[in-house]
Amino acid sequence: MKTKITFLSLLVIAVLLLSACGAAAPSADDRLQVLATTSIVADVVQQVGGEYVDVTLLLPLGTDPHTFEPRPQDAVALAETQIVFANGAGLEEFLEPLLESAGAVGKLIEVSTGIELLALEEHHHEGEETEGEEHLHEGGDPHTWMDPNNVLIWVDNIAAALIAADPEHAAAYQSNAEAYAASLRDLDAWIRSMVDQIPMERRGLVSDHAAFGYFADEYGFLQVGTITGSFSTSAAPSAQELAALEDDIRNFGVHAVFVGLTVNPELAAQVAKDTGVKLVSIYHASLSDANGPAASYLEMMRFNVTAIMEALK
Repeated sequence: MKTKITFLSLLVIAVLLLSACGAAAPSADDRLQVLATTSIVADVVQQVGGEYVDVTLLLPLGTDPHTFEPRPQDAVALAETQIVFANGAGLEEFLEPLLESAGAVGKLIEVSTGIELLALEEHHHEGEETEGEEHLHEGGDPHTWMDPNNVLIWVDNIAAALIAADPEHAAAYQSNAEAYAASLRDLDAWIRSMVDQIPMERRGLVSDHAAFGYFADEYGFLQVGTITGSFSTSAAPSAQELAALEDDIRNFGVHAVFVGLTVNPELAAQVAKDTGVKLVSIYHASLSDANGPAASYLEMMRFNVTAIMEALK
């Protein structure tokens, strides 16, 4: 009888402990429902929100935000979510009319708010018509995440929005934000250690579009030129502009053309072939899937910097 009572007592205790553990994790209904435009924004929001947020991704993995065309179900997703997190700085040009149609304008948080945007540095050539001026992005460079120091500002903006919407879990959001900020500072230190291995004369960057501005500005690179001559992948360069870019690649001693995995590489491949330099694939608009080399923002930046170092060293 003693053994039976002891066993039942242990069973009751185990059930109570399991119930207590289950109560500690919020259910889907209790979590803050938020939506993020890009996978990069979604990852940072998830890092700050932790177990108290349920993050929905608007743009599927591998999608270029410059050319994304929203679907009818996207307006429904915006209407149903509590907060919409976007990169901002003009990246998601499709978003404003979509928010208006969904009645969700007041839900928008632009994580790049507070970042001083860079202007596109144009390289004009003798005899060249400045057709590329049509490609300028009003407001400045939207690729703020290419410098992890900017993502520190993202983290502050995200934490403030989550705390305002869900003050009950403010301490958790603040703790998550501080932990992730430490990871971003570690990433910055690692990038600097990698960049130090690249001679200054080999730090010229050419890419499919002007995505490297913040990275170049922070870590001592020169963004020599781009295939599109624009902040956007949707701009169409003229034959004259491409010829001028190829001249710059030769004149500046550029060693590689970097092209994002969300972009059609055809033009970049032709430029690389014409100039005899490497064509290197990177991630700049979307993370990879969970099994890929860039499943998080931190992994994406490490992948890209390693690719840059190996191409230019």
